[in-house]
Amino acid sequence: MYVQVPWQANFHETGPHLSRVTTGPVQPGPTFRPFRHFRLPRIFLAAAKPSPAGTIRSADDDVPAAMVSPTPDRRLIPSARLVLPRLGFALARAMSSGSAQRVFQLRLDPLTGDSEWVVIEEDAGGAAPESLHEGLLARTSYLDMLNDSRRNRAFREAIDKAIAGPCRVLDIGAGTGLLSMMAARAMGLRDSPTCHSNNGLATACESYLPMVKLMRKVLHANDMARGITVLYKRSDEIRVGVDIESRADVLVSEILDSELLGEGLIPTLQHAHDMLLVENPVTVPYKAIVYGQLVESTYLWKLHDLYNKEAEISDGIHLVPAGLERIIGVKLQQHPMHCDALKREIKLLSEPFRIFEFNFGKRPESHGETAVRVKATGSGQVNAVISWWMLQLDDKGSIHYSTAPKWITLSGAGNWCDHWKQCVWFIPGKGVPLAKDEEISLRASHGETSISYQLEPHQPKSTEGDHNIKGGDFCLALSPERIAIYGDAEWRLSVLNAIKTVLQRRAPSLCVIADDSIFLALLVARLSKASHIMALFPGLQDKGIHYLEAVADANGFSMDHVEFVRKKTANWTGHDTHKKAVDLLIAEPFYYGSDGMLPWQNLRFWNERTALDSLLSKDASIMPCKGLLKVCAMSLPDLWNSRRSLDKIEGFDHSLVNATLGACGDAVDGGPCLPFFVWQCGEVKELSQIVTVMEFDFSRPISPCQGKAKVKFSERGICHGLVLWIDWVMDAENSIVVSTGPDQRYWKQGVKLLPTPVAAGIHGATTNTGETSCLIVRTSFNPSNGELVINHIPS
Repeated sequence: MYVQVPWQANFHETGPHLSRVTTGPVQPGPTFRPFRHFRLPRIFLAAAKPSPAGTIRSADDDVPAAMVSPTPDRRLIPSARLVLPRLGFALARAMSSGSAQRVFQLRLDPLTGDSEWVVIEEDAGGAAPESLHEGLLARTSYLDMLNDSRRNRAFREAIDKAIAGPCRVLDIGAGTGLLSMMAARAMGLRDSPTCHSNNGLATACESYLPMVKLMRKVLHANDMARGITVLYKRSDEIRVGVDIESRADVLVSEILDSELLGEGLIPTLQHAHDMLLVENPVTVPYKAIVYGQLVESTYLWKLHDLYNKEAEISDGIHLVPAGLERIIGVKLQQHPMHCDALKREIKLLSEPFRIFEFNFGKRPESHGETAVRVKATGSGQVNAVISWWMLQLDDKGSIHYSTAPKWITLSGAGNWCDHWKQCVWFIPGKGVPLAKDEEISLRASHGETSISYQLEPHQPKSTEGDHNIKGGDFCLALSPERIAIYGDAEWRLSVLNAIKTVLQRRAPSLCVIADDSIFLALLVARLSKASHIMALFPGLQDKGIHYLEAVADANGFSMDHVEFVRKKTANWTGHDTHKKAVDLLIAEPFYYGSDGMLPWQNLRFWNERTALDSLLSKDASIMPCKGLLKVCAMSLPDLWNSRRSLDKIEGFDHSLVNATLGACGDAVDGGPCLPFFVWQCGEVKELSQIVTVMEFDFSRPISPCQGKAKVKFSERGICHGLVLWIDWVMDAENSIVVSTGPDQRYWKQGVKLLPTPVAAGIHGATTNTGETSCLIVRTSFNPSNGELVINHIPS
């Protein structure tokens, strides 16, 4: 889920060390986009300007999760974006009261949508509840970043070149303190009585309490605790003469996301140059250059142009009717993606071109614009601009790091990593046609946290926003993958046939849409005009109803028998259903804003079904009827290596962070199960048949479940983990099944990495020494918290 939070809030604390503020359901939405899982807090809290105190809001500005006191200014700079891939905690705001340090974290229950603010106070001994932090940190991309040896080496080489003697160094967004330790070592600072005698000083600024505590342990393990000053605060809270003696001579910092600017690079540099750095400071990195390339890709087109894709489907359903071409679309922003996985599906229409350059040693402007003349290298339809950036880490231009796709020569591309991807900017509609050698103008502009593009004069200008209402025109922003699902003819046919099968038995008097599926709501309203429809729309809220109102006429139904219910199903009575029993309860299931969550967290549908149990008719139809938890053993070398246990990083011991960060090879169970688009995870290969390990029966109320399966290897190779997903059985005859497995590229799967890779031998054949023919997989589902526990042993 995506949660918008303020930087100041006033809570009534119920205890000296731990207090809770229950906020009710958080209404997720795509107002802010995800990046790097939870790496965000360490950077953005160090960079962002505080917004006025008072409001804790959901990502949907229209629906507050909780309001402490009203404020006229609800603006947050876009880096305040949090992604919750599972039940856990999201950082809200670090605060201090005298010597006490507090951090607010938001705990979400994926089965109910309920949320709870937990206020964690670090006691005098510096020991906040570790269990509250470790689960969160194990689901961040810190580990992936620290395993990026090419990144680490480039920063070490640049820091060694930049620091020739004693100086004052500031590290903003320090994380584990790696860059600070590199700088301190270059100055000869170690833990000793004379560690400060050379007048050198390294200051590590980090605003995320769990990471601050981890950094202090790392510094101590490397004899750097006395040589580096740790500041637990945002960089814009640092005061010269109070927190640091004088302005810093050197800035070392890595506050970059896949887009470059999304973690607050510009406002951070602005404040640092204004308040914290000497004139003409040395900076590592030295500068960053953004590059782009025009491409044609049917896959990328499907991710955003539902109107033209739907025109190819003749099922009579019009999610995007004629005249309402912008009623559904993706948010106008760059979308991080592993474009190497699409290499065979992309046609390059231009050479790479330079777009923006940002010099870290100079105060950047908040806004900039440029026009680039691009010559087509081939004929085709421009569907997207793919962009990446290159760092020049030293002033001489000898040390570089690039996030370019591997098809770019001389990019210095290294091993696969997940913390930085390429970015995709979609060109509206079917794209812009180009002929070979034709020139086209690309206008690029940047704000403080994002970059946007405009092809001129072919592409009409668009306005940004989640919903844009002009003259009655309403636009609903969905994720690219959700757009593609709604435009997929096979998926639509499966769902349509399932609904028709149910309706052929009898027309339901009362139908409840238990999720955020506008497709199902539209479908039932169109096909069963006598039915009364109650839509929960727990994430979409009013947006779902506004959408249905806009498309009702084009789809031949009246809104008179469609009702939006805000009340939680747990509190429903016969009065809420107008004294009617629920004849049809349906969902895809899909919950708006849950794109980054694990597959089984869509079992929220089962929880809703249970809450409505007493209101269901005796012969009520429930769709889907059941969910099948599937598992496949796979070779995932790139993903496993990105999350492997750490030893020394450029000479600094990081082994003590492995358990906290959920590293493979260190944790007993191989770390947490994490959501990934498996097809984008570098080198991947299926090594076993797909088997069902557990079944969820939605005809009955939610209950604990256990499963066991023998996963037999059918291919030789190295098994790095288990990939799990849910296939949804839509009808009682088990004839219509919607799969969300790895071959269905619009859904994420759960990946459970093995602590140590296993050599797979073919089951039933002669196995070589050291090979394993199968794995025994055991799973258990706990309905009280939505947790799925996965265990596996070789057999």
